[in-house]
Amino acid sequence: MLLGKIEYICLLRAGRPPSCFRVPRSQSEQRMKFWKAFLAALLAVAAGGLFSFLFWLFVLAGLAGSLSPSVPSVKPGSVLHIDFAELISDSPTSDPIASVDLSTFATVRRLPLLQTLRALEAAASDPRIDGIYLRAEGMGGIEGTALLEELRGALVDFRRKSGKFVVAYGESYSQGLYYLATAADAVYIQPEGALAWCGLSMRTLFYKGLFDRLGLRAEVFRPTACRYKSAVEPYILSEMSDANREQMQALADSMWETILAAVAGARGIDPAELDRLADGMEAMLPEEALRHGLVDGVVYEDGMRKVLAMMADRPESDEFPPFVTLGDYAALVLPDTEHPGAPQIAVVYADGAIVDGGTGRYGEVCGLDLARRLDEVRSDPAVRAVVLRVNSPGGSALASDVIWRAMEQLRAEKPVIVSMGSYAASGGYYISCPADAIVTDRLTLTGSIGVYGLYIDTEEALRDKLGITVDGVKTNPMADLGTAPLTAAGRRVMMRGVDKVYDTFTHHVARGRNLPVERVLELAGGRVWSGSDALRLGLADAEGGLACAIALAADKAEIAERYRVVEAVDGPDTFAALFSTLFVRAKSLVARTELGSLMGGYRKVQELARQQGVVMYEPRTFLIE
Repeated sequence: MLLGKIEYICLLRAGRPPSCFRVPRSQSEQRMKFWKAFLAALLAVAAGGLFSFLFWLFVLAGLAGSLSPSVPSVKPGSVLHIDFAELISDSPTSDPIASVDLSTFATVRRLPLLQTLRALEAAASDPRIDGIYLRAEGMGGIEGTALLEELRGALVDFRRKSGKFVVAYGESYSQGLYYLATAADAVYIQPEGALAWCGLSMRTLFYKGLFDRLGLRAEVFRPTACRYKSAVEPYILSEMSDANREQMQALADSMWETILAAVAGARGIDPAELDRLADGMEAMLPEEALRHGLVDGVVYEDGMRKVLAMMADRPESDEFPPFVTLGDYAALVLPDTEHPGAPQIAVVYADGAIVDGGTGRYGEVCGLDLARRLDEVRSDPAVRAVVLRVNSPGGSALASDVIWRAMEQLRAEKPVIVSMGSYAASGGYYISCPADAIVTDRLTLTGSIGVYGLYIDTEEALRDKLGITVDGVKTNPMADLGTAPLTAAGRRVMMRGVDKVYDTFTHHVARGRNLPVERVLELAGGRVWSGSDALRLGLADAEGGLACAIALAADKAEIAERYRVVEAVDGPDTFAALFSTLFVRAKSLVARTELGSLMGGYRKVQELARQQGVVMYEPRTFLIE
């Protein structure tokens, strides 16, 4: 205290009173200071808003540029260059930024299957196009095994109908890409490349160990007959059940036989020899692939100039021909403008998991939305037939039944053909069975006629891991069903619902496929089938892709001589939906990081929790090509 007084006296003598005793500023000075701070903050907010506005303006301008590219020119003697700069997808999308990678702002054009098929058909009769150069080097690709098969079939048709050449070149070939390349007249590989010819593998992730660590307990309700319904096994088992191993082995064998037969026919090699080569990967190195006849030449890409010149019957040329990419050429092909007043065939898409309600996220099939769209094409007098393109692993039993009802009403008035994509299983088959005919690709995964109920008990996890307990009151014994651990009575309620859905499902299939219920029960049980097996067993009517389904619809409607194909799709959503989509897409960036891979199990648990109840899914598998 004494030291404080001495310090104060010294400061006064020096003419500098301590700050705590200084005279306060005038009110005008205080107001001036406030307004300076306020204006500075206002300026910062305005600058930040302007920067944000300019940033998104730049992004949207880039989107507009990518979605509206400059019109390419096609010179005489051009070669259609399929380089997979585009992502060939099953259906169109209304997602305004589906073509943008938000991590790099690079754009990858999405090319729907129907647009791809139209482009190849147009190129076959275009005198400016000499042939096709299949060269996988872009950042796009093909979504799904069925699209791979359909593109391969389209390339074979291009050669057969036009007499023009198709040549494939690759630095390295995955097994799927090599399967596609065998549609070409000749296949070439880079001298230091590789060819992955090794067979098919299907693997499933199991989460029971994760559940055990988290203290989560999954209760599964399946009809006794649905022993093949294995979508629930990852949450209750640590490895495949015997039934699941049986069906997955049969599925892999069937798909492998399809690939073997196609490659053997294209390359003139015995299927047994191809199978033997896969056992030890004896055709991996370029010289090995050449020796065994899997490729026609081992060259650097500059050597392909002479190959293309010879194919185009211009051996004197020493330059690459003018190329036009598949995406650019497809942009020049207008859909069905030749007969503007002709009867229409509407293509409707069911692409993604089937969910309840309406207005879902990109990649989902909302029961109410799809039913509404089917009702719209039913009431449109210009539409004479409908093709439903199904690419779905299943989902909600309720939403599937809503769509089934709309399909039944549509079929009563107009021909309906289902075209199956890579998946048309469980709920995907549920909505397909009312059709007049089902067209399937050989590599389609279908069937899975079955159902399960799922309940996740989280009370132990909340108590032991987070210290959270739950308590409450109720007026009736079942009032807390779905929010509390199941009782014996609750389990009986779940089984009643599951059994009813299975009975409904199998009777729908029997009615739609004109089969006895007993025969359907033999094919059901949740078992998955390849498209080839589905055709053999009577679960499908014809082998082929989307083009085949459209032709069949035209025949059924008796308009094969003159018709137009239209796609019943939503237009772009509102401006607000754009930013919602940006948010969803930004979250997906996490999946590309190491953290994202570690969080994969957690996201699966979240997805599972949302699916509690009676659902229908095919078993999730990973095909190693």
